[in-house]
Amino acid sequence: MPPANYEAFMRVIEESYDDLSATYQLIGRFLTQNPNDVAIRTLNWIADRCGVHASSLVRFAQLFGYSGFKELQSIFQARLATAAPGYETRVSALKSELELHKSGPRGVLGDLVARDIASLQDLLGQADGDKFARAVDVLAAADTIYLAGQLRSEPIALFMRYVLSMLNRRVVLLDANGGLATEMAKVMRAGDALVAVSFRFYAKEVVAIAETAHAAGIPVVAITDSRLSPLTKTASVLFEIPEDEYTFSRSLAAPMCLAQALMVALAAKLQSVEVTHIRIPTVTQPG
Repeated sequence: MPPANYEAFMRVIEESYDDLSATYQLIGRFLTQNPNDVAIRTLNWIADRCGVHASSLVRFAQLFGYSGFKELQSIFQARLATAAPGYETRVSALKSELELHKSGPRGVLGDLVARDIASLQDLLGQADGDKFARAVDVLAAADTIYLAGQLRSEPIALFMRYVLSMLNRRVVLLDANGGLATEMAKVMRAGDALVAVSFRFYAKEVVAIAETAHAAGIPVVAITDSRLSPLTKTASVLFEIPEDEYTFSRSLAAPMCLAQALMVALAAKLQSVEVTHIRIPTVTQPG
């Protein structure tokens, strides 16, 4: 019997991924990283984006017990149907509401704003309260919190370092400066925690740091885009944020919002912590 729903299919893909051929791994990555597109796009469009022939998608679906790709696609469509209205409907409605259909730079802005709002709504719809609670518990219990995020993920790590510093938490940013991040990560010890952030095409150093922490028994809170991310195997708590692909690059709106939510939840848990002291001189005082 084929997996009955999206979650079941994701589990099967994750379990069998290492045994798949290179072509099927490519298809699997695309399906898990772009679930909204898989739900609404045509077979030929998806095949073109995967760089494979349409028949490969059909055979891929049949490998997991589906009659064809259309039946597999239906579980992605059912996933979108749980949110009303669906993702693409929300994007179109937002574009109309914002009246940003104009061409040129403003048209690009309108498209990005509409998609970011829809992505944030999707994040909220998929939010798992238990997972949030576990992540906050890990961070609250940590003696030192290490942060690893490079390439497009670096702004998220920088933001979290800022907030954690304001919360008077011991925090270490494992950045790429000097090429010492993996060496610095070796000082992590029992009682610490790591937040690792990486999206395709996954910074090798961040993955290596997460593997080091996992091997040492240090809990890892991972923020990534798919269960097929290399961070999955090392994560104590895994946050997956699949996003539609943009023309130039992917937006950080949803993952940054997730990071901010984690920091606010952590601050609420640490109510007794004095957070009003600003360590960097400012022109205006905090209100």
